[in-house]
Amino acid sequence: MIPTGRMTLVPDEPAIIVRPANRAPWEDLQAIFGRRGTGARCWCQRYKLAPKESFAAIPAEDRAHRLREQTDCGHPESTTTSGLVAYLDSEPVGWCAVEPRSHYGGLVRVFRVPWQGRDEDRTDETVWAVTCLFTRAGRRRRGVSRTLAQSAVTFARERGARALEAYPITTTQVIEEELHVGTIATFAAAGLVEVSRPTPRRVVMRIDF
Repeated sequence: MIPTGRMTLVPDEPAIIVRPANRAPWEDLQAIFGRRGTGARCWCQRYKLAPKESFAAIPAEDRAHRLREQTDCGHPESTTTSGLVAYLDSEPVGWCAVEPRSHYGGLVRVFRVPWQGRDEDRTDETVWAVTCLFTRAGRRRRGVSRTLAQSAVTFARERGARALEAYPITTTQVIEEELHVGTIATFAAAGLVEVSRPTPRRVVMRIDF
């Protein structure tokens, strides 16, 4: 989990406001993830599983409970959280998971993404990662993901990260289950550059501070 504090807003989209998730009510996260579809099934827990835990064995209600604890939603005085929440004209519309890369246990254990061909310390807490960019159904193509990616860069930098990574999809032919990783264009607009291609469909992008 990550320290919170004053949020620097991205000026490009004046109607979109981004807040650390602990400063958002839990009901706003529930509205973003919805009751159906990928978000309602995952609750951003795929990279948070403990060793030997099965994703399918954890009910959606339990995944939601875990996310609520990780974000510390509804507690603006909290010193930790695990992501950002975006609002479009005061309506909760987007979520970004961003925290130290080492906090994603599942990611650390993955062989190819993001580790293949790289000499990286998997325990280094100064390298942060964006593992999920999720925009609420019906609110997409309005700049929410780009604003969240730009805000994640600022959020990580202001909290002492020396670098931020993301692992977007390489193709425009994206199925719903892959939307959460973002696109190359989204992260490029936030200043990240490609550093490797561990699989035909995934890119490692990074910005060093």
